[in-house]
Amino acid sequence: MSFIDRYRSPADLPERLPVFPLAGVLLLPRTQIPLNIFEPRYLAMVDAALAGDRLIGMIQPDGLEAMAAQGDPSAKPAIHQVGCAGRITAFSETEDGRVLITLTGICRFKVKEELDTITPFRQVRADFGPYADDLNADTGADKVDRERLLDVLKRYLTRYDLRADWQAIKNSGSETLVNSLSVISPYGPAEKQALLEAKTLEDRNQMLIALTEMALAGDSEDGTNLQ
Repeated sequence: MSFIDRYRSPADLPERLPVFPLAGVLLLPRTQIPLNIFEPRYLAMVDAALAGDRLIGMIQPDGLEAMAAQGDPSAKPAIHQVGCAGRITAFSETEDGRVLITLTGICRFKVKEELDTITPFRQVRADFGPYADDLNADTGADKVDRERLLDVLKRYLTRYDLRADWQAIKNSGSETLVNSLSVISPYGPAEKQALLEAKTLEDRNQMLIALTEMALAGDSEDGTNLQ
């Protein structure tokens, strides 16, 4: 049985979840992100996750002040109330003591409360119920306006002279297309949070299209590049 198949309902997910507050990083169901772990508190978090259910909640600090404090181990900056749980699906250690992991997105969650713990990393009580549909692949994929997204993506690639495997992009499923492009998009923390919290896949698609069109229009006006 695939590890994804272990999570069929919110009841299959833990209520207690370690969280990794990191600005500008977006994880969505069935997408993957690589993480380079080197701070002692987060090395401890990875050790604890590997010894348990292998799940970590990715969440963003809430606000500029919180983002500025995210590197302070003694601080507990405000965090957004919505994040995404991911499972450690790849793990390796480096000679200099860092840990390289890959997180695969499982399901978004709402923070019920932050727990008072003795661990060096933060933990929350997570509510997966509002995002139960995340556990069903391709929910809402049939309503995605692929053509508009592919059109704006092609214009973006052309504008910045970027190469991509266009055939692979066209052959990818709508959920994979929208969520993967959202994860790798060059937008800021506020935009990434909005993409995370989009109610449906098509809502996220339309938001991604609008953000890219705005960026292309702004670049045309001021001559700057998104990259």
